[in-house]
Amino acid sequence: MSGLRLVAVLCVLFVLVSSVFVLGVTASATESEAVSAVEGAEAAVAEAFGAVLEAERAGGNVSELLDRLDVAAAYLATAKVCVRTGDFAGAVGNAGLCVEALEGLVKDAAALRDTAARASVQRLWITTSGSVVGVVIVVCGSFLSWRWFKQRYSKRALTMKPEVADE
Repeated sequence: MSGLRLVAVLCVLFVLVSSVFVLGVTASATESEAVSAVEGAEAAVAEAFGAVLEAERAGGNVSELLDRLDVAAAYLATAKVCVRTGDFAGAVGNAGLCVEALEGLVKDAAALRDTAARASVQRLWITTSGSVVGVVIVVCGSFLSWRWFKQRYSKRALTMKPEVADE
């Protein structure tokens, strides 16, 4: 019986020791998953930021996009803190929330950029055509005013009677 007891104790000891090693391996796998998720979220935030920046340069109103980007950045910051503190499950969760918050933001920014670019071209055409029409109106108005003034001056000059002045 003592041999059987020794085998049972060794099996229990083996199970306990192996679980420590398995937990260590699982923790490092979770850590690598967390770091990978955070890096993916960072890449998504960088891509979204670039798209929002392009939309802003085109003249679009990016306030709603910036709000969404701010929420995603908060999730990313929380995920980074979770990685530093060892909460790898929280890091993966927050990185997932970050990517989820950015979902569709790049497409929305591209659509906003295209809309702003079209509006800018339209404003350019309106301004150019308005300027051309304004110049034509000023030139024609000046010419007509000059003709009217010339006719009026000629009529007044022809209707004047000369006076003889005594010295």
